[in-house]
Amino acid sequence: METIFALASAQGKAGVAVIRLSGPQSHRAAKVLSGGDLPLRGMCLRELQAPDGSRLDVGLVLTFHGPSSFTGEDVAELQIHGSTASVNAVLRVLSEMPDLRLAEPGEFTRRALENGKMDLAQVEGLADLIDAETEAQRKQAQTILAGELGDLAERWRRDLIRAASLLEAVIDFADEDVPTDVSPEVRSLVNAVMADLEREAKGVRIAERIRSGFEVAIVGPPNAGKSTLLNALAGREAAITSEYAGTTRDIIEVRMDLAGLPVTLLDTAGLRETEDHVEGLGIALARKRAENADLRVFLTEDPEALGIGMQSGDIQVLPKSDLRSDGTEGVSGKTGQGIDRLIHNISVVLRDRTARSGIATRERHRVAMLKSSAALSEALRVLDSGPDLYDIAAEELRTAIRALESLVGRVDVENLLDEIFASFCLGK
Repeated sequence: METIFALASAQGKAGVAVIRLSGPQSHRAAKVLSGGDLPLRGMCLRELQAPDGSRLDVGLVLTFHGPSSFTGEDVAELQIHGSTASVNAVLRVLSEMPDLRLAEPGEFTRRALENGKMDLAQVEGLADLIDAETEAQRKQAQTILAGELGDLAERWRRDLIRAASLLEAVIDFADEDVPTDVSPEVRSLVNAVMADLEREAKGVRIAERIRSGFEVAIVGPPNAGKSTLLNALAGREAAITSEYAGTTRDIIEVRMDLAGLPVTLLDTAGLRETEDHVEGLGIALARKRAENADLRVFLTEDPEALGIGMQSGDIQVLPKSDLRSDGTEGVSGKTGQGIDRLIHNISVVLRDRTARSGIATRERHRVAMLKSSAALSEALRVLDSGPDLYDIAAEELRTAIRALESLVGRVDVENLLDEIFASFCLGK
């Protein structure tokens, strides 16, 4: 096993930089740099020196003895001053040492997976935590990183192994009288797992939205103040505004944190009949994006006139409330009137939807759970045919178990690993 090293903290000038080493030569390399013996596990302040005796920096040297480390291997970390020159000097000396090489993106985490310190779902949770921008994303990633999906999959797997073992016991004693009918317990175990799988699979799409972000489209007729409203919500001039109808011809997107949820606001072209070819293309695109959005804000007095049906949860607000003298409530991007109420209403709708999210967060998770559920459904069908087909039912249970094992990376995931770890930064 090679020893790898990399800068584990962010690139650029900082107060402290962390350089991580993992592998059988990590403690030896740290010892050479610090010029003295190091504990198998501990921390000490040392002067780091180049091979010619020149001083590189002064920093903390931390050592971890495998398997009690992040990667499950011997690990050393060098916490030095975070100047670019200091970091480069230490990395250069490490690169010249025998049996050491620069780590590839995500290689430390990959070793943690290979050494049983994390399962694949936890690796995905760690990637999500690194990318988290909002509180909801942080909480969701922490749930996966804590191993809750793996624990759930292990419970399902344990119940299905129990069910399969009951059937196989009947098969093994086929020539003898088996005093107990095992089918009720098998059916109970399988039905319970199927119910859990169905519930979790339904929650994946909402969980994916928490991870990747909800889309909220602002739709309305031309010159209704959609771009002005978008700018007010974003707190900056994200879209061009003018008194001329049809100014917006493309989709303007602004990503923001809305009450802890990741939201992308879409400013769409004004919806109307037009003979202008370019504007027509923009309107067609606006309709398509609005229909596919998670939520639509209708900035109009007559939603039906826009040709887009309102769906459950959609919000209608009256435009340009600053110009109204009839006392009706609306919203004005120009004065800010009604903006807080609109943000609250959007947040309430999205929060209500996130309440239906599950622990699983990826399409890969959903596919694995549906594959397992389909095998369980077939097992129940075969089970109704009696003991003569118990061997087939047991094989269907094993198929369901293998699908759950792929959920946490025990089998059939090699083709996913390169893609997953490529998204990690060096040193992670």
